[in-house]
Amino acid sequence: MSETEQLAALAGLHARFEERGIDYWLFGGWAVDFHVGAVTRSHDDLDIAVWRRDLPAIADLLEGAGWRHTPGQSEDGSTSYTSDGGVRLDLAFLGRGESGLVCTPLRVGSASWPPGAFGDDVLELRGTCSRVITLGALRADKSEPHDDPAASAKDRADLAALARLG
Repeated sequence: MSETEQLAALAGLHARFEERGIDYWLFGGWAVDFHVGAVTRSHDDLDIAVWRRDLPAIADLLEGAGWRHTPGQSEDGSTSYTSDGGVRLDLAFLGRGESGLVCTPLRVGSASWPPGAFGDDVLELRGTCSRVITLGALRADKSEPHDDPAASAKDRADLAALARLG
């Protein structure tokens, strides 16, 4: 999937989410690019975090815009959609843990997000606007170790790109 197609899909999502008042935050590799202000590598998908309570409205919005629900077999704390054009969207669910901190609820337990990850940052890249997780949260996320060598390599590249920001 080309970066142009992915950015066009993200622009459509941003407009629809904003129109309906649905909070969302771009994270992962595309969030790195939005913070850096340039496309730094190719991407397989769009990673967006959303409040779990908003899922019914999000499902209606996506399906009404031509996205198909394409869940994986072992989903836990997230789900996926695919656009008519083939762009994959991975939605991570957000909730609040017992301590009140933002987390992704899992079948067993939860995965925490860095404090302050979800602010009001809206950045622009190549004419596309998107809400993004904060730079500090992105750096923390990309610093987490992975068992998957490919994911680790992407995180190293992303951290190197973020290091240019100082």
